[in-house]
Amino acid sequence: MYPGYITDVKGIKAGHSQSEKGMTGCTAVICEKGAVGGVDVRGSAPGTRETDLLKPDKMVDRIHAVVLSGGSAFGLEAASGVMRYLEEQGIGFDVGVAKVPIVASAVIFDLNIGDPRIRPDLNMGYDAARSASAEESRQGNTGCGLGATVGKAFGPEHAMKSGLGSASVKSGELIVSAIVSVNSFGDIFDYETGRQLAGVYDYEKREMLNTYEIIKREGRALGFPMRNTTIGVVAANAVLTKAEANKIAAMAQNGFARSINPVHTMMDGDTIFTMATNEIKADINLVGTMAAEAVSRAVTNAVVYAKSCHGLIACCDI
Repeated sequence: MYPGYITDVKGIKAGHSQSEKGMTGCTAVICEKGAVGGVDVRGSAPGTRETDLLKPDKMVDRIHAVVLSGGSAFGLEAASGVMRYLEEQGIGFDVGVAKVPIVASAVIFDLNIGDPRIRPDLNMGYDAARSASAEESRQGNTGCGLGATVGKAFGPEHAMKSGLGSASVKSGELIVSAIVSVNSFGDIFDYETGRQLAGVYDYEKREMLNTYEIIKREGRALGFPMRNTTIGVVAANAVLTKAEANKIAAMAQNGFARSINPVHTMMDGDTIFTMATNEIKADINLVGTMAAEAVSRAVTNAVVYAKSCHGLIACCDI
């Protein structure tokens, strides 16, 4: 397990809401004063909200929340609940007649785990925002990680349980943290040891398989198209421009590449957001490299903290 949580960055709060029956949930990462936002969408099957707004040539440069949600595209509704809560608190982009909270979002596919009729909605998003705290530290089967699974080359019945993970990396006063919901097509590896932690699982022989070896043997990717993605948020107390925040999100994707294989496939919607609180001047190369490490560590934690459920085994029980 790696230390740290997304709330290690001063000014960042996190909150979760979920349904055990639906085996789905959402996670709200909030910066009430607004954070310089960036995004990098690397996968080919994403479900997102407000990503165009984060391009460097667009006017608004600060966001007030990022929502990571289950429920596939239905789960994008949870962001509206976060938006409603923030508006009630007087938080948002001042347009004169109102304050409009800028809330970005990305979703994972988890409809096959619990009751598919239950998805993160406006009320669940509102609850996640209302419960957001600088002391939040839950990982594993919580929030957007409740329905997360990995290793789906042979379909969901051969997957393993994953979850939500978070970690931080520090250098002097500079803090870079990540929170990630790991719902990948590929297998998960600890990037420091190279050990496979989770992935395709043979429940009869009780052993993990290797997705890359399966694809090489079959000559093509099998299984579970367009129902996988790993999504996350990188928060930093660094001073960043909007263009730099987008670069940090791009560099942070290297953390996925270190820890997930295969990754960024046509069957994944891998997306990372950046939230910079603009407190500490720092070299962008350092911030981006730390972001990649924080993401790798968060991916490991998502698997290590996950608990077996619904017939799916987790890393802790192998």
